[in-house]
Amino acid sequence: MKDLLRILLPPLLWLAGFSALYGLHGIGCAAGWAEDGTYLSPQRLALLSAWGGVIAAQGLVLLALRSSRFASPSPFVYRVSLISGWVGLFAAIWSLQPVATMSTCAF
Repeated sequence: MKDLLRILLPPLLWLAGFSALYGLHGIGCAAGWAEDGTYLSPQRLALLSAWGGVIAAQGLVLLALRSSRFASPSPFVYRVSLISGWVGLFAAIWSLQPVATMSTCAF
């Protein structure tokens, strides 16, 4: 069961971050956080902070998967969990970047 968690944790963390960032975008648009017209509006700061938090969490999970304390004794599971960790990290960087840096509210 722990091996399954090692493999699935990075994509599940990406999924949670994806949902949280898009949810935060919707909340910010509904609350009018982006109405001041500057690039670093309260909404943009919140989105950039959340994006940075997701990337940091993915990086910590990847480091934990590499550590001897959390690494799997099975070489196959160890390699697959590291690949999953790298995929989660790059997915967080690549797929969340547009909403964190370029999206706007269309009123």
